[in-house]
Amino acid sequence: MTVLQFGETGQVARELLRLAGEDYRIQVIGRKGADFADPQSAAEIVRGHKGCDAVVNAAAYTAVDKAESDEATAMAVNAESVGLLASACAVRAVPLIHLSTDYVFDGQSPSPYREDDATNPINVYGKSKLAGETRIRQVLPQHVIIRTSWVYSPYGANFLKTMLRLGIERDELRVVNDQVGAPTAAADIADAIHAVLRRLRTAQSPDLFGTFHYTASGRASWYDFATAILAEGRKYYPVKAKLQAINSSQYPTPAARPRNSLLDCGKIESVYDIRRAPWENGMRDVISRLAQEGGVS
Repeated sequence: MTVLQFGETGQVARELLRLAGEDYRIQVIGRKGADFADPQSAAEIVRGHKGCDAVVNAAAYTAVDKAESDEATAMAVNAESVGLLASACAVRAVPLIHLSTDYVFDGQSPSPYREDDATNPINVYGKSKLAGETRIRQVLPQHVIIRTSWVYSPYGANFLKTMLRLGIERDELRVVNDQVGAPTAAADIADAIHAVLRRLRTAQSPDLFGTFHYTASGRASWYDFATAILAEGRKYYPVKAKLQAINSSQYPTPAARPRNSLLDCGKIESVYDIRRAPWENGMRDVISRLAQEGGVS
């Protein structure tokens, strides 16, 4: 199976490359090969590619706060380019696996969000990702949109690495305690994508396509997550910081965040026979990898 993967340096993109094996031939297209700020760029590559069995889009504009003042770029990358990419996949009759986000919801639900719940993004990033989803659905029935949340890994900038670094450097950290979600390791998302690819390699029935939710199991506030990170981090690093729980109003950001980011993942578990691990497992694995591979900078 030949997979064309857009995205090379992002968290999920790098974990996908770690999992590449004999079952898949992955051709990776990074930013130099396809700049999603140019909406035609990725579509042109798909139109000109021969022998591709599936496309995975792990490229995105993910600077949530910056998007508030850079809406045009966020929309070009997350919506316009994605729509044209999906159109190119439709012409070539190639399925598209695309990553999306819990930020398409407003966070007001008292329970985890299902795939068919009403969307209502409260920031530009969420609006751009929802627009990308909509454009895919309009042109390509053979799509798998995977919404996830609170992604972290040993790569790039993310909450886990920031907490570890600041936990070493500072005496006290203030962390929001009124937003809940399921911290999800990028490696687990990559595993889920590989499970999807394995099924699509042998069958492409209609029930395999559509929108799915995938996160680690369990729930935590950012404060809960930070508490667990520092406790585990003390096994490897001289963590000294104490944590103080605060409300979102005490930590204003340019972009509003959903209070509830929990996603109901029953559909992907049933359709793709995926079993989710507790979020604590992924956290421990990432911290261990960081300690083995050279730190948290």
